[in-house]
Amino acid sequence: MQQQPRPLEGITVVSIEHAIAAPFCTRQLADLGARVIKVERPGTGDFARAYDTRARGMASHFVWVNRSKESLALDLKDPRDHAVLLKLLDRADVFVQNLAPGAADRMGLGYEDLKARNSRLIVCDISGYGSDGPYRSKKAYDLLIQSEAGFLSVTGSESDPAKAGCSIADISAGMYAYSSILAALLRRATSGEGCRIEVSMLECMVEWMSFPLYYAMDGAPAPVAAGASHASIYPYGPFRAGDNRTVMLGIQNEREWGKFCEKVLEDPDLAHDVRFNTNSKRSAAREQLADIILDAFTLYTADELAARLDAADIANAVVRDMHQVWEHPQLKARNRWTSVNTPVGPMPALYPPALPAEFRPRMDNIPDVGEHNAAILAELGEVVHVR
Repeated sequence: MQQQPRPLEGITVVSIEHAIAAPFCTRQLADLGARVIKVERPGTGDFARAYDTRARGMASHFVWVNRSKESLALDLKDPRDHAVLLKLLDRADVFVQNLAPGAADRMGLGYEDLKARNSRLIVCDISGYGSDGPYRSKKAYDLLIQSEAGFLSVTGSESDPAKAGCSIADISAGMYAYSSILAALLRRATSGEGCRIEVSMLECMVEWMSFPLYYAMDGAPAPVAAGASHASIYPYGPFRAGDNRTVMLGIQNEREWGKFCEKVLEDPDLAHDVRFNTNSKRSAAREQLADIILDAFTLYTADELAARLDAADIANAVVRDMHQVWEHPQLKARNRWTSVNTPVGPMPALYPPALPAEFRPRMDNIPDVGEHNAAILAELGEVVHVR
């Protein structure tokens, strides 16, 4: 059977990108078949290449978000290299950049300048706070956006706020950039015109804070930081088993609360205890209820508790560390792992989630800095004068 083309085959994306937000966006476009040309500084490249050496000598962040791309090393302060970039953008479908605020405009890479050269070009600018407003020039890193968006106020504990353990603000911005570019490509298919997309990390992250925002509407008390527990539902969160491992469980309604008391705690009368017979009461008396649950849980290992919770149809999970996630039986059973080539050899990679099997996501090489200079410059009819 002849293989069908991937959805974005024939689409060329040029990206001046670093760190996570823009590279995560463009990697997903590459997953769908787009040609992604990553413009990097000669020699050092994307500074995320040097974050660490934990992925067999390469940086863990970089390996995650840079497969299936071509690397073009350009010194954009050199007029010859700048001209190469413009020539490339004249032919491109999408331009993505997350340079420092105002840097793209100063280099003649703002939307209006590029539109005059290529009216079909979709320009996606990713920044911390957007191109106007009092915060437009502030530096914005993932932790800082988590702070400004209120995320840190509802994570960790009241005395010890904690950021997310992954780059959640960058990820949210990358996801909105990706989906907005797909929408812009659909619009261009009928209008013939490109457009500008502006992605603010703050706005993306605040969108994700919708529950805490509405919970605190009109001056109402905000959710308290509750660690891994839920701020308003109980029991919902981590509980220690008899073998000192942690089990996560979640009770969503009164029916589940009754089953939990009967089949897991083996105390059906507890379901009707006036201290705990509504979620609001359980949440208010969580310290008392936690003592009762933990006393019962000391009799079982985490695996035994998971089995009892499954038998009672109560949502639960094991708290896994990173080594255990590499070996997760569900991911293995669904054949979610493959490998990609890198400058240091093959590297495991997770297939992108949610794509139909017919799309056959690209899982191509992670490039070295400037690896594709000769090929791209030859394609443009340029003399190979850059690194």
